[in-house]
Amino acid sequence: HKVGVALGFLLPPLIVPDSNDNEVVSIHLRYLFIGTAAVTTALALLVIIYVKKQPTLPPSKAQALFRASNEQQNESYIASVKQLIFSTPSLLLIISYGVNTGSFYAISTLLNQEILNFYPDNIVEAGQIGLTMVLAGIVGSVVCGVWLDRTRIYKMTTVGIYVSTLLFMVLYTATLNLGQLWIVFIASGALGFTMTGYLPIGFEFAAELTYPVSEGTSSGLLNASAQIFGIVFTLCMGQLIPASSVLGANLFICATLLIGSIITATIKENLKRQAANRTVQTED
Repeated sequence: HKVGVALGFLLPPLIVPDSNDNEVVSIHLRYLFIGTAAVTTALALLVIIYVKKQPTLPPSKAQALFRASNEQQNESYIASVKQLIFSTPSLLLIISYGVNTGSFYAISTLLNQEILNFYPDNIVEAGQIGLTMVLAGIVGSVVCGVWLDRTRIYKMTTVGIYVSTLLFMVLYTATLNLGQLWIVFIASGALGFTMTGYLPIGFEFAAELTYPVSEGTSSGLLNASAQIFGIVFTLCMGQLIPASSVLGANLFICATLLIGSIITATIKENLKRQAANRTVQTED
């Protein structure tokens, strides 16, 4: 997913020239869209052919226990969704995840507009800044995933990454108008590291809070929340940039991340999946 986003930042400025000739831009946009359609069609076919509903062997003892029970067969998808929505910890996580990831979607969507507002002749560099943000996020996802796997410290890690994202968003906002692109590269990389590093943590924390509900259901709600908040935040930032300034739009995102941090801190940590793993180990 993030590799695709990274390519989305890197390739369009290279394929579509910054030209006043609409015909030239139209031709290169056609190349870009045809290439995108070809790649996504090939990937869709590979998924249909090779991706299975679930692995042959359960990936954890908790999943083995889940498959052995009748809960998966007896509980409908709608019932699972209702269970998650009416559970306070999972609902708070769905909201806070949507705020964080939606903020990333909004920033990445309007990144070129923000960068070119201060550096109008650096359209290629604007794409490279987005690439830097996403590549740093890939590293952050791996690092945070390994940390979580080894420590099992879910809530404190989630809160720590969330607060770090807020601080780096403030840093990114403060460095945009300094006239030094290399500083913006560093700030955006740090922001991407924590903002994207939050993604696997959010999914794992949700799996813990919502067990034995299918992880597909919980991750689907997280993604739906992220898309909704992403659309809303993108529209808000798109209105704030011309009406106020880039600073005003970024401060709006800082405010949402502050609210998200507070919401995350109030989530009650009830690690149901870990408890199921301990139960299986005790029985063994």
